[in-house]
Amino acid sequence: MNFNETELSGYLAMFWQFSWPEWMAFSLVINLFLYLFSIGLYTFIDKTCRKSLLQEKNHPVTTSDFFLSLFTVICNSLVLLIGVFLWKNGWIEIGQNLSAGVICLEIIALLLLMDLCMYFFHYAAHWPMVYKMLHGKHHEHVSTNFLSLFVLHPLETIGFGVMMLILLMCYNFSVVSISIYLLINLIWGTIGHLNREFFPASFDRFLVGTTRFHNQHHLDETKNFGFYTSIWDRLFRTYK
Repeated sequence: MNFNETELSGYLAMFWQFSWPEWMAFSLVINLFLYLFSIGLYTFIDKTCRKSLLQEKNHPVTTSDFFLSLFTVICNSLVLLIGVFLWKNGWIEIGQNLSAGVICLEIIALLLLMDLCMYFFHYAAHWPMVYKMLHGKHHEHVSTNFLSLFVLHPLETIGFGVMMLILLMCYNFSVVSISIYLLINLIWGTIGHLNREFFPASFDRFLVGTTRFHNQHHLDETKNFGFYTSIWDRLFRTYK
């Protein structure tokens, strides 16, 4: 074991010793920070990107959406606490491998597996009864704004989190891989809900789930259910 792995083991040991009040505070603070980071990133790109709007104007920011977005932060905090519970009880084991090759493979695996899971979860969210109860609120944002990513029904937020936890129960992903994946997930979700095309048009041929790709889903709810890629939409013929 080299120095870096020893240091990582020490950090995990420190977190292991956290009390539940400390975990609750940590979970809320880190998720609130990520929420503000997403809003800041969206605003920065929106102000500095010179590409034209995908739709004429952004969706208006409402008080109800603001409070719902904060509740999403609370739900994400709850998912983290569930993950900690599973970790403390041996259902989830955290790997400590710091090999660059292994970490890259694990991140790719998480992106593709979560993209597949989210495709089916997202597709199911558009079944009429489920859509009316859960997902319809998100699609009030036909155009988008800096809160759109977080305007979700609580069961959707928890559902996405549970899928992630199930994957972590099936394989001992490195804590580094998990952390990088979660950061990519946040950035991708933020960029995906911009009202400006962020990626070059040529990225479509590389099966990337671009900003325009997800914007098309908000315009045509029967298409483009993927998140990071267009692989599954192309495979199951829901690509536009």
